[in-house]
Amino acid sequence: MTFGEQPAYLRVASDLRKKIVNGSLPPHTRLPSQARIREEYGVSDTVALEARKVLMAEGLVEGRSGSGTYVRERPVPRRIARSGYRPAGGAVNPFRQEQSAEGARGTWESGSEQEEATAEVAVRLGITPGDPVMRTRYVFRDAGEAMMLSTSWEPLAITGRTPVMLPEEGPLGGCGVVERMAAIDVVVDNVVEEVGARPGLAEELLTLGGVPGHVVIVVERTYYASGRPVETADVVVPADRYRVAYHLPVR
Repeated sequence: MTFGEQPAYLRVASDLRKKIVNGSLPPHTRLPSQARIREEYGVSDTVALEARKVLMAEGLVEGRSGSGTYVRERPVPRRIARSGYRPAGGAVNPFRQEQSAEGARGTWESGSEQEEATAEVAVRLGITPGDPVMRTRYVFRDAGEAMMLSTSWEPLAITGRTPVMLPEEGPLGGCGVVERMAAIDVVVDNVVEEVGARPGLAEELLTLGGVPGHVVIVVERTYYASGRPVETADVVVPADRYRVAYHLPVR
């Protein structure tokens, strides 16, 4: 096989990828062995190994201990809705409201703990490293399956010793940031979300059901009141199973 200018391992990976996508190598089929790839494509062991690594990094194949490398089931991506809309009075949890429009049966679990702001969190909240914040970690589920993780931080200089100090407890427990802040006379007037991607951390993938190397979508969200950050959060979504859909009002 003539490979032209593109590195040989990428050309091999591309050909194998096409076979996976068009069904020639269906899900749960064992990927050709390294020796078979070497023989079929006329490449070295190193090239064959690197091609397999590419497919594994792309999440198309997975290794099974003592058995070999197999084509993964390719899930049909589902939507996770993001919206600026909140119901009057904050009677409905924002996550449940947003996902209900997509037909998802959203549930969640959470835990809050006071800690000192790290340097990164301090920059995002406009406070000093070491200042007290309330950190809340969430696992959001659809029909029992973990679909999204979120870690939020709120400066206790704003919420400390108020009824909304714990986001999931008290009279407004489970309501959105806008409603909770309004209860202590803090008017949220802006929210910024920055979307990126990175390899998932081991503990994230353990919860979300991914394998090492899988990519996650990360939404870095910050709420502001008159230019002052009042809450910041990292929202983590498995990129192979979900798409983040934004519903933006037209002004």
